[in-house]
Amino acid sequence: MKKGSKAAEPDTNGITSDTAPGDVRRGDARRKYDPEQTKRNILDVATQEFSAMGLTGARVDAIAERTNTTKRMLYYYFGSKEGLYQAVLEKVYGDIRALEQDLHVSELDPVEGMRALVEFTFDYHDRQRDFVRLVTIENIHGAKYVEQVKSFKGRNVTVIHTIEDLLARGIAAGQFRSDVDAIDLHLLISSLCFHRVGNRHTFGTAFGRDPSHPRLRVRHRAMIVDAVLRFVRKED
Repeated sequence: MKKGSKAAEPDTNGITSDTAPGDVRRGDARRKYDPEQTKRNILDVATQEFSAMGLTGARVDAIAERTNTTKRMLYYYFGSKEGLYQAVLEKVYGDIRALEQDLHVSELDPVEGMRALVEFTFDYHDRQRDFVRLVTIENIHGAKYVEQVKSFKGRNVTVIHTIEDLLARGIAAGQFRSDVDAIDLHLLISSLCFHRVGNRHTFGTAFGRDPSHPRLRVRHRAMIVDAVLRFVRKED
């Protein structure tokens, strides 16, 4: 099937054009068919599949089986395997950006707001290993697929605006230096939080210490927060 094309009708296990949306029969069970919930389920399972196997190794059949749907249903919703992969990338980036906004750091003192943002970024990378793997995989592809997601740049600029606001308020309060670029600072924060998870296997093999080990988590979290705050603070 060509990218972006859709089947004439969704094909689910027992779902026909006369019953979808509507009541779906699976064996003797009967439940209300919810297309949005179906799409969410597909994206959740596809996130796991693509993060584990990559775009090339991931199997649409495996995703369909785990979501009790069919390949035809997946293609109906997402157009192609690549379209599903792009939807997964859009979702995982959207998730972290939305949660950043939920921090409401604009309501905090600049130093405390910066601390909260760095702590959140650390915690998110530490817990959301699928996100880290997907970012790594897409970098292997040279951002070929994510650059085709229309909402990608606009959605990610929100974190830069958040950092710009923190820096501006910190400068006005005499707390932050005035020569820090927001994108550079985002790179610094992301790099420190990403590396300990994304490169933990090679780092651990080289030095005999897994940086993502739970006993190191508290120390690394405090270290990264301290490093960022020392970097942005205005010298007395």
